[in-house]
Amino acid sequence: MIDRADSAPNSLPRRERMKIPRQQMPEQPPAARATNFTEVNLGYGPELAAREALRCLDCQKPACMRECPIGVKIRDFIDLIIAGDYLGAAAKIREDNVLPAITGRVCPQEDYCEGSCVLAKKGESLGIGYLERFVADYEHRMGVVHMPATVPTGKKVAVVGSGPSGLTVAGDLAQKGHAIRVFEALHELGGVLSYGIPEFRLPKEIIKQQIDYMRATGIEFETNVVVGKTVTIEELMKEEGFDAVYIATGAGAPLFMNIPGEQLNGVYSANEFLTRINLMKAYKFPEYDQPIVEIRGKDVAVIGGGNTALDAIRTALRLGARNAYVLYRRSEAEMPARAEEIRHARQEGIDFRFLTNPTEFLSNGDGWLGGVRCVRMQLGEPDASGRSRPVPIEGTEFDLPLSVAVISVGTSANPVIQRTTPGLATDKRGYIQADPETQRTSRTGVFAGGDIVTGGATVILAMSAGRRAAKSIHEYLTTGVW
Repeated sequence: MIDRADSAPNSLPRRERMKIPRQQMPEQPPAARATNFTEVNLGYGPELAAREALRCLDCQKPACMRECPIGVKIRDFIDLIIAGDYLGAAAKIREDNVLPAITGRVCPQEDYCEGSCVLAKKGESLGIGYLERFVADYEHRMGVVHMPATVPTGKKVAVVGSGPSGLTVAGDLAQKGHAIRVFEALHELGGVLSYGIPEFRLPKEIIKQQIDYMRATGIEFETNVVVGKTVTIEELMKEEGFDAVYIATGAGAPLFMNIPGEQLNGVYSANEFLTRINLMKAYKFPEYDQPIVEIRGKDVAVIGGGNTALDAIRTALRLGARNAYVLYRRSEAEMPARAEEIRHARQEGIDFRFLTNPTEFLSNGDGWLGGVRCVRMQLGEPDASGRSRPVPIEGTEFDLPLSVAVISVGTSANPVIQRTTPGLATDKRGYIQADPETQRTSRTGVFAGGDIVTGGATVILAMSAGRRAAKSIHEYLTTGVW
């Protein structure tokens, strides 16, 4: 057991810190978790957190802070953990991140803060995400959440969408004293956090906790409001008196492969599949009716290699799939999914079929999916993404029996707001055009950010856009200059 009295920042020699191995996250055993929807990662306790925090080398110019998309003061909150001030550490994170319990679970830290950690040059990086999760969960258990005092400005801001970008801009602007109302099209708040990420990776209760904290600061939320249909941007500003609007509707329209057989029963987009399971609570069957085709004892495949693809196939496994495949046209090295998620999926028994590309969904003769025809691929020259282009190998076609297929090859912009907001500029793909530094659109007082501007990206990048937008909106509201 570590004595916190001897664990003040910088008390342990640098050489000794480097000898401490990375503290592994406790997890459910693979065989057990593959049959339930309980969270896979169990979280650090105080002892593991204290030992992991001691590994920080207290760099003079910490690259981790520079690489954090939302600017969390990582070294400062790590020092507070070492000192045993967990509530202080949580408060320090909340200065820049209104969703610490969420980002501590789903942010791809290995691509940002942890990826730039100097410890990674000779070993494993500091577990920054694990530590962030620890202090956020500790804060909740203690029932003490730091909420800064604010002075009302008299300005009103409408936020369209309650996903990570919308929640971030709402939280940051509320701290500035502006009155915030968030409009959500679905019946549950959280956007992609709620409908897209399964319970075993991000429990719904965690999302609810974070939103409840935001409610306590005075932020208002309205569900079942489809901005562009129920009410327009024009009406929000001219009739309801909002001084600014932030559009954060995400990119929820699914893309398909445009191959024969996609119309067969049993073929889903990943968005529909995960939404039915997460928001319609298929994961709680038989407590709730199962709003998807029966999966138990069936062969299921997901097409794609991102985090959403792995979320879908790991969900299918938990619903009783007999065989659960990932069909990915590149190799494992090119997969965009997090390494931890790939490791978890493989431990649970997911069957990865790399360099495999579907060319046709096959009918069972009765309008239902019966299989998929695939071709084997080889990697060629790099394409526009910088990854090696997959090229079909002639004469390698084969059929794989399937009852359910989930297509996870990307998303596109929902056009409702763009079509109902005159003068709102979009690009050729239908995404809203916004200045990358200020998130300002072509309409005065209207800002946009997240996936509706960039296309599908990560939670943390959507939050980064929200932070930039909040700063820009505050400047606009306080100066009146566009």
